[in-house]
Amino acid sequence: MRSKKDKGGRDKDGRSEKGGSRRGESSSRNKRGSSERGSSARGDASSRRDSSSRREGSRRERERKSAKTIVLESFSGSPDTVFTQRQVHRRLGVVDKKGRETVDDILKTLVRENKLLLIDGDKYQLNLRVNIITGRVDLANSKYAYIVSEETEEDVRVYREHLKYAMDGDRVKVEVLPTFSGGRAEGIVVEVLERSREELVGIMQLSKNFGFVVPDFKKLYFDIFVGENGLNGAQAGDKVLVKIVEWPDKPDKNPTGEVIRVFGPAGEHEAEIHSIMAEFGLPFEFPQAVEEEADSISEKITAAEIAKRRDFRDVTTFTIDPADAKDFDDALSIRKLENGNWEIGVHIADVTHYVHPRTVLEKEAFHRATSVYLVDRTVPMLPERLSNGLCSLRPHEEKLTFSAVFELDDNGKLYDQWFGRTVIFSDRRFTYEEAQERIESGEGDFAEEINILNHIAKKLKDKRFKNGAISFETIEVKFKLDENGKPLYIYVKERKDAHKLIEEFMLLANKKVAEFVFNLGKGKRRPTMVYRTHGQPDPDRLSTFSLFARKFGYKVDPDGDISEELNNLAEETEGKPEQSVLQNLAIRTMAKAKYSTEPEGHFGLAFDHYSHFTSPIRRYPDMMAHRLLQHYLDGGQSEDKEAYEERCRHSSEMEKRAADAERASIKYKQVEFMKDTIGNQYKGIVSGVTEWGIFVEIEENKCEGMVRLSSLNDDYYELDSDNYRVIGRQSKRIISFGDEVLVEVMSANLADRTIDLELVRTLKQH
Repeated sequence: MRSKKDKGGRDKDGRSEKGGSRRGESSSRNKRGSSERGSSARGDASSRRDSSSRREGSRRERERKSAKTIVLESFSGSPDTVFTQRQVHRRLGVVDKKGRETVDDILKTLVRENKLLLIDGDKYQLNLRVNIITGRVDLANSKYAYIVSEETEEDVRVYREHLKYAMDGDRVKVEVLPTFSGGRAEGIVVEVLERSREELVGIMQLSKNFGFVVPDFKKLYFDIFVGENGLNGAQAGDKVLVKIVEWPDKPDKNPTGEVIRVFGPAGEHEAEIHSIMAEFGLPFEFPQAVEEEADSISEKITAAEIAKRRDFRDVTTFTIDPADAKDFDDALSIRKLENGNWEIGVHIADVTHYVHPRTVLEKEAFHRATSVYLVDRTVPMLPERLSNGLCSLRPHEEKLTFSAVFELDDNGKLYDQWFGRTVIFSDRRFTYEEAQERIESGEGDFAEEINILNHIAKKLKDKRFKNGAISFETIEVKFKLDENGKPLYIYVKERKDAHKLIEEFMLLANKKVAEFVFNLGKGKRRPTMVYRTHGQPDPDRLSTFSLFARKFGYKVDPDGDISEELNNLAEETEGKPEQSVLQNLAIRTMAKAKYSTEPEGHFGLAFDHYSHFTSPIRRYPDMMAHRLLQHYLDGGQSEDKEAYEERCRHSSEMEKRAADAERASIKYKQVEFMKDTIGNQYKGIVSGVTEWGIFVEIEENKCEGMVRLSSLNDDYYELDSDNYRVIGRQSKRIISFGDEVLVEVMSANLADRTIDLELVRTLKQH
């Protein structure tokens, strides 16, 4: 979302402000009684004179502004010329004394504003000192982009012909042009400093001896020309990856590229998934040197290594993971202590024992920063030799781990904690479904241990919510695919107690590791640590969201206890059609979680300090946390904060890219699934409104499509953005955000990943 400043600046470009209040005041004056007019006749006369004077002053000010523009434009037409005052008068055709005085005043004003230079006391020249800023391109549409820069409060608009083929996300140097009439700042890209991408995915269109690649990336305003020698076997309609090899020096040409990978015909499963991977810069395989280094690591655990560690091999230990999981990076152990309390160990794969700094494995893990989970595959951070082998806490195998061990009573009260390297032996690999069976039935192997853990986990969860944690849960869409990757059906993943059990103990470990390192710095400089931070919601966004919620009849007080307000909303919407839409909007209202060396706390979890420690197989920040924690356990001094902050920034950026790729793969599979439902009707909820159409989320499968306003043939509908609705111009029919509707599937476009719907009727209005 744009900031309030940007939204106001962009959305209101060109709008005039009506003088409604002045008309209201005039009407009020006309309604005054005659006695009032009689008793204050002189006052009214004075008021009229003052009002007349103000109107005359306002008229003169408008004329002055117009004259100022004319004066400045007379210089911009001859930017290198120096003019005397007399020459300026003649150029403007000013002959009378009053006119000359007005022009002279304007010249002085323009000098004060740094738009003109004063030379030798009475000579003037356009100030040609160029205002250059550096910023990122934010493409608004196919006509222009905005340059977002820390060097200027207002974003600078650059039209397409002046972009120098800069793309969305590119870092550019921009010349800001003089603003003559108080309008929005505009500029010209003078240099592209850093390309956000030079490889693009698209569909090949072929002519006789050349082709054009039409990019999938929506924020792009040009196609890529590919000569005959650069086609590399691509056929018409193929999804391809093209590398741009030449940028044109004229705005009427296309960049030139060469095809570096052919994915296959557009619409085929492998072609589309591979194209999504390429679109978001995800790697297809590990470099050979990385695989070789992984393969060279010994799997033998020596007696000397075990002697350095705390031994948990004789303690009951098991893993609980999804049925299709291949890497098991966390395990729980439990045993009863003599005092009646429980020792619960959270054991995490000791990845940094195998992946050392300054190795090719380390560099590749940092580069990827995270594993990516697409609908049909995982793009891992570490090679399979590590992620599914050496580091995976597989059952009935001795494994090296880094552990957080807690002494807790039955009510979840913490008495003691310990952190360090360990060795474990997992007795059982549970799926979530198997663990849930033990919870519900109380029967089966390790049922007693699982139910004790579940009881304590619920106590920990209750404490979190009492302290202000947010209870929103994102709805996770899953697919059942056939052997060819075709979606057979879509379902929403249900989170039961087994999932929440694991989550609570992972949260506990992450929280306590962060607190432990933070508290090492009492009375001195805080040691560097990698934290997972989550800021307070932006007040303006929160106010906007409260208006959304009100449309559904829910009250969210933006000035109240935000955690309590949002938790009440979560409770009230549970199981209702609007639950998904409102909770997703609430999550967007809150700040994005990120990695940082600043201990800023986690609003959503209501933790003062929080880190990521529990998934080093799939997250690089967890590897950093392991290294830092061990360094401080060994008595080391604080590490270089700026170096770790840079790694945190990279990890946050890669996490966002991974999330975008995952969403793209889900959207593609949703569109593919809906291709077989054309003509079917579904109940849905209006999840968004734009000037082009109404977005509807289908209740049954959470697929989202658009009802185009142009398809509503009963009237001409216009957007009322302030009230999140569209209104028929003649009928005044209103379709609002949150309305329950019946829609028919008209088309599903795999190339655009869009679903077109037709509105059948409104079922319930909010």
